[in-house]
Amino acid sequence: MLNEYKLELLDVSKEFNSRGETVKALDEITMKIPDHKFISIIGPSGCGKSTLFNIISGLDQPSDGELLIDKEEASGTSGLVGYMLQKDLLLPWRTILENVILGMEIIGIPKKEAKEKAIPLLHRYGLKGFEYSYPSQLSGGMRQRAALLRTILYDRDVILLDEPFGALDAQTRANMQEWLLDLWDDFQKTILFITHDIDESIYLSDEVYIMTARPGKIKHRLKIDLERPRKPNIITSKKFIELKDEALTMLSEEVLKSQQMEMQAN
Repeated sequence: MLNEYKLELLDVSKEFNSRGETVKALDEITMKIPDHKFISIIGPSGCGKSTLFNIISGLDQPSDGELLIDKEEASGTSGLVGYMLQKDLLLPWRTILENVILGMEIIGIPKKEAKEKAIPLLHRYGLKGFEYSYPSQLSGGMRQRAALLRTILYDRDVILLDEPFGALDAQTRANMQEWLLDLWDDFQKTILFITHDIDESIYLSDEVYIMTARPGKIKHRLKIDLERPRKPNIITSKKFIELKDEALTMLSEEVLKSQQMEMQAN
């Protein structure tokens, strides 16, 4: 029998020590993510979204609870998922092709073989002619394409994307959303996507998890029952607007709480 869930967080909590005090960042987070789904996570600043990604990626360990990948305990184990931050983190002294194959090199694929695998994908996904350019010669959107291809070619079933389009202008961001959906559909990865943009979260996702103000909990899981493939004009549909209103109402409550907490702390 196939495993129903690719990734599971079961009552995951995280505490930090700060200036002699214990600060709870996450409080009993439970998420059960099926294979090949696109999941977005939204919440007020400081609610623990990046902390959650650090736990899933193995860069940090939960204080309590379990992290399972394919039903196997994975807490504190790095290298099991692909992880991309908002900054593309391309190495400036390496060409785009050399940057894209970096993950494959890390997992032991010979450089020649890695290049042979990467070049057709660079051509297919909008980077043909830029294989031997350097990051400084590319636009922000093209650098993000290279960084995303590098993450995909690291060849992990679960991909974490932490606000990858946050620094892009509106038009480039819209283009990258379309590009990412094509990539996701082609490679059938499980994607967890952090964003502050409600429209983006609904447009891209199968489900949107809405987190509370710190300590971060799961306030609501919003099922996005919009047909795929999706096109930009869907954002004007009645169903999209209803989903947006629901998410915005819940998120606004938590943003207000977060602002009140910050004022009290100061």
